[in-house]
Amino acid sequence: MTINNIPIIDISADQKKDDYLSHSLGEIFQNIGVCGIANHGLSPHLVNRALSISKKLFDLPEAIKKKYSKPHLIGKRGYIGLGIETAKDYQVSDLKEFWHIGRELETSQSLVNHTPNLWPIELSSFQSEVYPLYEALEKIAERILSLLAVYLKLPVNFFKPQVNEGNSVLRLLHYPPLKPHQTPAALRAAPHEDINLITLLLEATEPGLEFLQKDNTWLPVTVSSDILVMNVGDMMQRLTNGVLCSTTHRVINPIGVNGHRSRYAAPFFVHPKEDFLIQTLPSCIHANRPDQYPDAITAHDFLSERLLDNKLTPSP
Repeated sequence: MTINNIPIIDISADQKKDDYLSHSLGEIFQNIGVCGIANHGLSPHLVNRALSISKKLFDLPEAIKKKYSKPHLIGKRGYIGLGIETAKDYQVSDLKEFWHIGRELETSQSLVNHTPNLWPIELSSFQSEVYPLYEALEKIAERILSLLAVYLKLPVNFFKPQVNEGNSVLRLLHYPPLKPHQTPAALRAAPHEDINLITLLLEATEPGLEFLQKDNTWLPVTVSSDILVMNVGDMMQRLTNGVLCSTTHRVINPIGVNGHRSRYAAPFFVHPKEDFLIQTLPSCIHANRPDQYPDAITAHDFLSERLLDNKLTPSP
């Protein structure tokens, strides 16, 4: 099944069809680079609550939001304001502001380089409204990663211990209405690839998301509220020696009266533990596909490099 020219994968639990799903997902991320995920089990009520309070968050006065913009946390937790994030190798910053939420640790947990969350005291129910969405998306990601593991000829639970205490991030995004004299080159999100293993994206409130296809044309992607958009990130591409491809995407500026409306979205970036070694999988190296990434790197170091590239952390 396809919607808006992208394939839709039904991941409802059925072990009899898991081999088929694994093959389908693998083929998609070798050839198309984006798909929709159906029957994922995510509660619409949970999504609506989170997006509703997200709008309240970005409606807060700028001075209040900036209280949660901590220089030593930029790119990891809390508020990141307009004019900060810039796509890798792009010269103009994106037209967006966002809030990052990471893992809340249980008493028994202790993670290296763990960054605690910032919760806005002005919205007393913010954590209780939003964090359950983080946990639900993580469970969906675990299911998808198990299917990809089978495709890659890995143990079905290969990714589970890596992401269960990983550095995954839920990003609440706001693209404000465009200003009359916006810099011509500025986009809501300039062309980029994601950093992480996989990304799950909730339906946005406005269109604009586009993925770059192999023929160098842009494919607009809009889906219904019951579908998650999924793509692969650079960590997975590097780990799989390009067998699973990280796809360039962007969010274009609306034209005319549509530019007067805000756009809200919420991508979930799935990251492994910071000490996870991104080293090319032996099953992804063969005579016709030599190792493109012979130098291993930890997830922490890879993320740090890319946050610097995106101007989310200050230059040393």
